[in-house]
Amino acid sequence: MPQKRFFIALILGCLGVATALAQMALIPQPQSYSRDNGAIDLPRSVEVVYSPASLEGTAAYLVQCLKRYGDIIATAQAGKAGAVRLQLNRRLSAGAYRLSIADTGIDIEGGDAEGVANGIATLSQLLLQGKGQLPCAVVTDAPRFAWRGFHLDVSRHFFTVPEVKRIIDLMAFYKLNRFHWHLTDDQGWRIEIKKYPLLTEKGAWRIFNDQDSVCRKQAVVTDNPDMLLPHDRIRVVGNDSLYGGYYTQDDIREIVAYARQRGIETIPEIDMPGHFLSAIENYDGISCFKKIGWGEYFTTPLCPGKEKTLEFCRDIWNEVISLFPYEYVHIGGDEVLKDNWKTCPDCQQRIRDCKLKDELELQAWFIHQMEAYLNQKGRKMLGWDEILEGGLSKTATVTWWRTWVPEAPQQVINQGNDVIFCPGSPMYFSQTEQKNNLQDVYEYDFGGLIKKTGNSGNSGKAGKAGRILGVQGNLWTEYIPTFAHACYQYFPRILALSELAWTEPAKKDFDKFSTRMTRHFELLQSLNVPYHTPSLEGFYGVNAFTGQGKLTATCKDPSAIIRYTTDGSMPTASSRLYSGPITVDQTTTFNLRLFQPNGKGGENVQAQFVKQGLLEALPEEGTLKPGLTATWYDFHEFKCTNMHLSPVKATYDVSDVCIPEGVNGHIGLIISGYIRIPADGIYTFALKSDDGSLLTIDGNLVVDNDHPQSPHEEISQQALKAGRHAFEVRYYDHNGGMLRLNVLDPNGFRMNPTDLYFH
Repeated sequence: MPQKRFFIALILGCLGVATALAQMALIPQPQSYSRDNGAIDLPRSVEVVYSPASLEGTAAYLVQCLKRYGDIIATAQAGKAGAVRLQLNRRLSAGAYRLSIADTGIDIEGGDAEGVANGIATLSQLLLQGKGQLPCAVVTDAPRFAWRGFHLDVSRHFFTVPEVKRIIDLMAFYKLNRFHWHLTDDQGWRIEIKKYPLLTEKGAWRIFNDQDSVCRKQAVVTDNPDMLLPHDRIRVVGNDSLYGGYYTQDDIREIVAYARQRGIETIPEIDMPGHFLSAIENYDGISCFKKIGWGEYFTTPLCPGKEKTLEFCRDIWNEVISLFPYEYVHIGGDEVLKDNWKTCPDCQQRIRDCKLKDELELQAWFIHQMEAYLNQKGRKMLGWDEILEGGLSKTATVTWWRTWVPEAPQQVINQGNDVIFCPGSPMYFSQTEQKNNLQDVYEYDFGGLIKKTGNSGNSGKAGKAGRILGVQGNLWTEYIPTFAHACYQYFPRILALSELAWTEPAKKDFDKFSTRMTRHFELLQSLNVPYHTPSLEGFYGVNAFTGQGKLTATCKDPSAIIRYTTDGSMPTASSRLYSGPITVDQTTTFNLRLFQPNGKGGENVQAQFVKQGLLEALPEEGTLKPGLTATWYDFHEFKCTNMHLSPVKATYDVSDVCIPEGVNGHIGLIISGYIRIPADGIYTFALKSDDGSLLTIDGNLVVDNDHPQSPHEEISQQALKAGRHAFEVRYYDHNGGMLRLNVLDPNGFRMNPTDLYFH
């Protein structure tokens, strides 16, 4: 029997309808999207049918989406005749789908259940934008990478079951398919282990720590209630206020099943042998010595020399594996303090018995023991890239995060192992979003590794043993105490990650993405999802002028409201409204703050407008050589000021402001010489560093970027007379880092370093 026409067909002669449909914006950008004439209005009640029976859970997910995104009541049942039809199509690859919207109904075909869920995500975005009205169209789509990861740390600060489900819904909405769930760390054990009940009875609760204190202080300083600890995660025991929470095994099963309906695999991380203090504090005999706690940076690790430790860890993995029915589990393996192992009799005996070279190989031995057990249980092991140290097994998969070890991904691939990219910069979304972060994520360059491994197909699999599985954004919650602030950190960077992970490079365009993203700000507002409003543009941190200056502020979010003060106070919802350029004729410091339409305030940004005279040039004396002098100091502090008092390690001639080749470890650099200015005017200096840096010209501080940080750029201006000026950059870092300076002429064009620097 011919399919009944359940929908009202529309003719696109209506200007309002045509305009609305023309604004449909999908993220990630699909591989193929062909529009047909007309549109459909969904009725208030529809029937979803699915075939085969394995799509029952996926159909239930669609029923929820129709209600949430289209305010439509739906029912689901097995079959092939209905208003919305879900089915598998084995000719499509894993994760791929075909969505067809016509006046005869809606069809979603997928290469697997995940592919059908991806088709539902596209339909959901169209529903929410069209408010129940849909364009007649066919979308044929497939992912670039098989692993499109979304990481959440719940150890430092805890997130409830409903909050985790909301995060999973947002993942599915943007076709992210791997939920990396960091469940244990020094600050809290969040998963019930029935054999070791103290892990959650005591290990899930802590006395307020310095991270909690920072969050509460920031709530006041930044006028941000989202930084306050939720009351439902605090309990009073005696005279102590304890923070915490954990998931029962039933909670875990519920969340895993919820994610599975949405085409998402859940990957548990149980971090070991380091980051394990929440367990070590509650069970004797699994550390090297009775004295445990924090060292300078990291905590007491497990003792790999004791058989009891291995048994304890295997018992934990045995229960964890029973809860997560997927291929991968994550063992952590990062940031292990090995000092105790050097003096522990058990560890030293293990090194001798197993003919290991040192403590690095002892860690690798422990990791291999756990991996062998996981393999026996039918699981593959993931670990942070530190598991390369001391030897990588043939079956481990590496999540690469240490940007200061750039050779690690290639080492993994050369050894025939898989790698997932989640570099600290720009994929650590726990770091505050800076002006260029969004573009850094969107245009992330995999360094040619994809080409080398032949990994450009839509399955994320390469044609050889070594391959890049995909990419992941990580959120560490030391200073993220609430779901609202987590969303603020994730969005909109997670949208850029979604398109990076899904869309083939040839179809990507950042400007077009930015236009589509603007429409998605409206969607996030309608879903009550906090997000970081794009940074204000049009000015710098320090803006120089000689006569009059002009503050011009713009934002890529058209719904954003800008308010400002000039008395040093933070703007509030009642502060002066910025409505256009402001002219100044004296030094003025503006505090500008973005507000969303609901009145919620964002970050405060300071813009100094400094009235300056042109700095006089130095007299020309003698012959100068091109370039600058870089002096490397053995520097261990976290401020540039006293760097020159440290021992000198080496001196280099450099052509630009950079870290000379071979400079690593504890870095203190003073790069000095002269900068030659071609004409009187105001020059712009953009100094980017990881960690701290300073720029002075003629002894005047021009750019202050001097504090521990992930890569961050500060931009300031200075009025200079033509000629030679004394020039110095100071920089420090303790694990690799990066350093870059761009100089712009008065017209805003980047100047060539070879024309600028002399010594």
